[in-house]
Amino acid sequence: MASKSETEHQPRACDGALARAFSFLGKRWNGVILGTLLSGPAGFAELKRAVGGISDSVLSERLTELAGAGLVVRSVDAGPPIAVEYQLTASGHALLPALNELTTWATENLPAADCPAS
Repeated sequence: MASKSETEHQPRACDGALARAFSFLGKRWNGVILGTLLSGPAGFAELKRAVGGISDSVLSERLTELAGAGLVVRSVDAGPPIAVEYQLTASGHALLPALNELTTWATENLPAADCPAS
């Protein structure tokens, strides 16, 4: 058995991709918005009702971030009336397995009272 001084100590580090994913998806509301859009396209007012507790300005900011990351696309129907709809891109849909696993884990391991969106 090698002594502590004989073994090379490697500092622990989080995988960079995982850190980026949690930095982005862990930002308040991003994951919830994506999860809501998994059921299909939605307008701004519908998303605001579904997310609950989010302000108009924050929802608008988050949707812009999600679109900028290529996870959500915004489409405008000139109407009348003008209608704006948000939907997941292929990259957004690719999150489905991960979001389903996180949902299962949370259901089994986190008390519902700990959820701020409840």
